[in-house]
Amino acid sequence: MADGGSAGIVERLKRCVSWSWTYLWALWFVLVLGLLYILRAPLKLHENLSAVTAFLNTLTPKFYVALTGTSSLISGLILIFEWWYFRKYGTSFIEQVSVSHLRPLLGAVDNNLPSVNFTASNGEAESNRQNVSECKVWRNPLNLFRGAEYSRYTWVTGREPLTYYDMNLSAQDHQTFFTCDTDHVRPADAVMQKAWRERHAQARMKAAYQALELNNECATAYVLLAEEETTTILEAEKLFKQALKAGELCYRRSQQLQHHSPQQEAQHRRDTNVLVYIKRRLAMCARKLGRIREAVKLMRDLMKEFPLLSMLNIHENLLEALLELQAYADVQVVLAKYDDISLPKSATICYTAALLKARAVSDKFSPEAASRRGLSTAEMNAVEAIHRAVEFNPHVPKYLLEMKSLILPPEHILKRGDSEAIAYAFFHLQHWKRVEGALNLLHCTWEGTFHEVSVYPKKELPFFILFTAGLCSFTAMLALLTHQFPELMGVFAKAFFSTLFAPFNFVMEKIESVLPSSFWHLLTRI
Repeated sequence: MADGGSAGIVERLKRCVSWSWTYLWALWFVLVLGLLYILRAPLKLHENLSAVTAFLNTLTPKFYVALTGTSSLISGLILIFEWWYFRKYGTSFIEQVSVSHLRPLLGAVDNNLPSVNFTASNGEAESNRQNVSECKVWRNPLNLFRGAEYSRYTWVTGREPLTYYDMNLSAQDHQTFFTCDTDHVRPADAVMQKAWRERHAQARMKAAYQALELNNECATAYVLLAEEETTTILEAEKLFKQALKAGELCYRRSQQLQHHSPQQEAQHRRDTNVLVYIKRRLAMCARKLGRIREAVKLMRDLMKEFPLLSMLNIHENLLEALLELQAYADVQVVLAKYDDISLPKSATICYTAALLKARAVSDKFSPEAASRRGLSTAEMNAVEAIHRAVEFNPHVPKYLLEMKSLILPPEHILKRGDSEAIAYAFFHLQHWKRVEGALNLLHCTWEGTFHEVSVYPKKELPFFILFTAGLCSFTAMLALLTHQFPELMGVFAKAFFSTLFAPFNFVMEKIESVLPSSFWHLLTRI
């Protein structure tokens, strides 16, 4: 009861603060007006306003032509730059700067950043799983290796496969996964803490080598080099094995000291994150090199050793490897554990469940026969599973049916979005093709699932591009009108500025008429 009473008091205080904050803006406005009135004589407001009015009256039409033309040119250049930046990086430059630099100064917190903490207590993990929204950015469980896979695309096409926004999210992940507050007392870890913040790959790799010179057991340095410097999966696996030796040694050390202080506990949490990351990447190396059973064993052992880390979605890696082995019974066992109403869904979960249901009937399925005799129970279950999957992410079928071209999957995905569909289809298209008739059944049934709610909107242009386009068009129109009708537009401009200053003059006159003259003398004495 005491907790409930204190919580109620806190809520009432919050409401009072939010209510009072609403009126602070009005109070601020009144204070500014009062300050302007008090300082009207020292600032010579009346004289300055008269001077501005006189200056506006002396301006010639040529000035307004030059003003509107320059404004149109500047806004047009801003629009061109904004459009180029949007085409290259997928976001608005002005929006990116405001979010990255202005919001922290204003004390705002970005709620769209991915949840990147690996370790949590049992209660915290379950609470987080139920509270995390599906429509958020998640780290792609099957993200490729930057050096061995993403860089190959750059070598062949000369284009970057990852957006700046995606790489920025990964940099934030790495700083959270692989650093802690006590890194500054260990020279190698201090160097790596700076390395994860470096924007250029060469600078990151140079820092990793510096860390290894200071400490040849720096696991995170091996991780960075394995991810970004290696050009083949074999080379990456070799470095990850070195990282595993160093990571296990650091993990055992911090495990013995984790309860001695909060700093030791934070270091152990970091060492756990590093060890889990290394083992997962080694399993993915084995999968890519064709050692599927070894990869499955590594994943199962990792899930048993760290059962509370289900938020990492290691089961999605396991599902893909089991599908490659065509171990459909094992796939069903994994789905039975993770396809639960209380757990966050994913395209991998929903579409793998649909694939298993379709596998039971797809080899003999015929749309004509089904329309004549109706759907059997097994066919109805398969269709319902496909409908459920399409309801979760309606973008996937177009990639599985090759109606849209596949590209390299990003390092981060938006659940229920196009990026998740690309990531799923990139790895699972082969599994659908392997099941005879599965794609045919998907093709015959997926379109019937669509309705207005399930059709996700296309990517819209950022607000600042639309705003800049409108500003550019407006100033260009003003420049044209001013050039064609300079005298008339000059009259309009003078009238506009006069109207702009009129409210201020009116307010000042009203304040002077309301307040007694003795008030001003009193303030000057103070």
